[in-house]
Amino acid sequence: MDAVDQWSAGIVMMADPQVSAIPVRECGEELVDASDRADLLLSSFRADDSGVFAWVRGGVLDRLAMASQALPDGLRLLIVECYRPPALQRRYFDGYLETLRAANPEWDAQRLRMAASRYVSPPELAPHSAGAAVDLTLCTDDGAELDLGTQVNATPEKSQGRCYTNSPDLDDQARHNRAVLSAALRGAGLVNYPTEWWHWSYGDRYWAMITGAAEAIYGPREL
Repeated sequence: MDAVDQWSAGIVMMADPQVSAIPVRECGEELVDASDRADLLLSSFRADDSGVFAWVRGGVLDRLAMASQALPDGLRLLIVECYRPPALQRRYFDGYLETLRAANPEWDAQRLRMAASRYVSPPELAPHSAGAAVDLTLCTDDGAELDLGTQVNATPEKSQGRCYTNSPDLDDQARHNRAVLSAALRGAGLVNYPTEWWHWSYGDRYWAMITGAAEAIYGPREL
């Protein structure tokens, strides 16, 4: 067992049947543009020409605003990506799945799907495609990113597991910065996907599983 697999022990992956078993009762809440909020900064890393990367459900945006207010003076939330169209989610998932298959030809289909979901959610379950999730990090007021141990969207393989939120292989500063980010977001009601320190959501199936809610309130949306 390599380090990444060892740190995965006890984590419910997005592809786990526990997640897909949770029903969705779509509340119909609209997607809104996070770029309209002056208290949130947007990264250009995942920006698209239409700007849909910055769209998110209204309830999620309200909670991001709450989290922003809870940060220490001089720090801001830097939004990297919110909404992701289902077709794009499918492309990301299939591409990563093929990468894992090429590197691990002995793995069966179930193991490949579960391993792929450490980094990209299966399209039918993806919180990003429901407008329920946001990838983000911390920065200073002038936009300088803080050290949180890895870049946003670092794969488990390339980061040697440091992308995991509670990775033991972090220096004190990165661990502190993650704790600051987590405290603000958890205090606002969002939940983290433990294999990606930057991924937080509200209202989706994974959120429902973590919080004990009977159902998710946001399901996948096509624009």
